[in-house]
Amino acid sequence: MTTSHVINSTMPTPEYSVEMELNPPSTELEEYARQHCGEDPDTRLKAIYELRDIIYERGECTPHRMDDEFLVRFLRARDFIPQRAHRLMVNYYQFKEENPELFENVYPLDLRHIGDANVLSVPPYRDQNGRRIFHFRMGCWDPKIISVDDLFKATIMALELGLLEPRNQVLGGVAIFDLEDIGTQHAWQVTPSVAARMVKLLLYCFPVMTHAIHIINHSWLVDKMHSIFKPLLNSTIQSKIYFHRYDVTSLHKHIHPDHLPERYGGIWPDYSYTIWLDSLTKNYYVVKEMLACGYNFREKELCPIVVKKLEEENIKLT
Repeated sequence: MTTSHVINSTMPTPEYSVEMELNPPSTELEEYARQHCGEDPDTRLKAIYELRDIIYERGECTPHRMDDEFLVRFLRARDFIPQRAHRLMVNYYQFKEENPELFENVYPLDLRHIGDANVLSVPPYRDQNGRRIFHFRMGCWDPKIISVDDLFKATIMALELGLLEPRNQVLGGVAIFDLEDIGTQHAWQVTPSVAARMVKLLLYCFPVMTHAIHIINHSWLVDKMHSIFKPLLNSTIQSKIYFHRYDVTSLHKHIHPDHLPERYGGIWPDYSYTIWLDSLTKNYYVVKEMLACGYNFREKELCPIVVKKLEEENIKLT
C-alpha cells in the first residue's frame, strides 16, 4: 500500500505518493510495451537469452549482473533488439569506466544538499504519458558549494532509482532544464564537454528512454553554448532537445500544465529531491538494489528494520 501526502500551497494540491511503483507491469502496460518497445511475452525469454549470449561471446563489457530482470532493462530501452541492447550496455559500462569518480564510494544521503538547494528534483507525479520528469534548476546551483561531479552523482542515482520501476523502464522519462538566473559562474562550469556528457548520460549511456530534454528560461548565451556542442550530437539526439526561451506555453505543447509545477503555469508546488532519499531509507528492496549498484549506506541512515533484514542476508552496507 502506498502512503499519500498533501502539502500546503496557494491552491488545492493533488495528493502524491513517494512510494515507488515496484510491482510487475499491469496488463495495460504490458500491451504498451508490446506495441512500443517490441516486448512480446512469447519471445521475451528468447531475446534475453540472445542478449546474454552476445555479452559472453563479444566480451566487450563485464556486467555486475546477468539475471533476466537486469537484462530486460536494456532490452526495453532499445525496442527489445538484443544487438542494440548490447551496445547500450557496453556504453553504460564504458561510461562508468571513463568516469570512476562518479561511481566510487558514493553515499546517497551525502547528496542531500543538492535536494535542499532545489537544484535537482524528481517530482512524485508524472507527465500526461505516465513518464517521470527530471527537473534541473541550474540557477539554484552554487558551484562553490556543489561540484559538477556531485550533480552527476545525484542525476545518476535518480536514474538508478527510476530503473527499479518497471513502468519507467517501459515508458521512459523527460527532463526539464530551467536556466533562469544562471550567470558566468555557471557558464564557466558547464563547458561544452560537461554539457555533452550530461546529454550522453541521459540519452544513450543509460538503460532509460529519455523522450525529450526541455530547456526553458534561457537567453541568447545558451543558444551560443548550444551551437558550440551541437556538432557533438547526432540528429536523433538533436531532435529530442527543445528550447522554449521564456515561453511556458511552448513547454505546454509537450507537457500539459496539469503535470507541471506552478512556476511553469502548472498546478503543483515544488518538491525536494530529499523526499526520495528519505523514502528509500525505509524500503528494504530499494536499499538492497542500490547496494548492488555499488552505493553505500551508514547504518544510522537506515530504518532499523531494513538494517536487520540486510544483516540476516549477510549484505554489507559498504
